[in-house]
Amino acid sequence: QVQVVESGGGLVQPGGSLRLSCEVSGSFMSINDMGWYRQAPGNERALVALITRRGDITYIDSVKGRFTISRDTAKNTAFLQMNSLKSEDTAVYFCKIKARRDVWGKEYDYWGQGTQVTVSS
Repeated sequence: QVQVVESGGGLVQPGGSLRLSCEVSGSFMSINDMGWYRQAPGNERALVALITRRGDITYIDSVKGRFTISRDTAKNTAFLQMNSLKSEDTAVYFCKIKARRDVWGKEYDYWGQGTQVTVSS
């Protein structure tokens, strides 16, 4: 079993900051991509930022210059530093990884349970 657990969400005022963490544990060979997604009520879940094992990074336009994704590959952990938060950033934030459980297996997506981020005055 592979476990993906997010933490660090909370309630912040507009302009504030939060740092989300994604910790992965269980049985797997290695993690390729680690990504952050978000889902607001009534919306589809959508990519926010992604980082590969080599450190290649992708952001959506709406968070460029405000959010920073990083990872500690040795600790199987990813982070999302969120600065200058806006009310439109309010959502449940999910971590998703791509990993292979064994040498014969397919690479699967593994999702965390999500952590709530609320930006409100």
